[in-house]
Amino acid sequence: SMGRKMKPGYRALFYGPPGTGKTLTATLLGQQTGQDVFRIDLSRVVSKYIGETEKNLARLFDKAENKQWILFFDEADALFGKRTDIRDALDRHANQEVAYLLQRIEAYNGLVILATNQRGNIDEAFVRRFQAIVHFPMPGTAEREAIWRQTFPPQIELAADLDWQAVGARPEPRGGSILNISP
Repeated sequence: SMGRKMKPGYRALFYGPPGTGKTLTATLLGQQTGQDVFRIDLSRVVSKYIGETEKNLARLFDKAENKQWILFFDEADALFGKRTDIRDALDRHANQEVAYLLQRIEAYNGLVILATNQRGNIDEAFVRRFQAIVHFPMPGTAEREAIWRQTFPPQIELAADLDWQAVGARPEPRGGSILNISP
């Protein structure tokens, strides 16, 4: 039947520059659904010892299934980047780890979100497995103006001649976060 062919859970890829709301959106999804968001730092899960990464991942996913967490893999391109041609045993082992992680993600019954700054860094074979691919662009002039207008509470007295359009037209912040600049 159709139910047997459909994969469980839901997988989403969030991509865009730093500071555009990928992590915030994952957090808000958790709040809206009443689920905890578990942020996975892949550098702490991946081990140089053969077999340990798979054990770490198995523990993580087994616990997540019981807790019904939303899994949030930040900086996912660190592990889900373009796969390398197998040149030696280390490459083969790295590709096996990725294959195992992908298998666990596809079998997970909950929401899995992978976030990256550069969509092009994620292997296309992985990208095809997502039900949603969401771009988080840098805010444009109009969006920056709206953000600045909402930043100040009404009880704060601002200069009468404050030119909000000029504030919004200022160059995009270098760090990606609108909080890094001030008028």
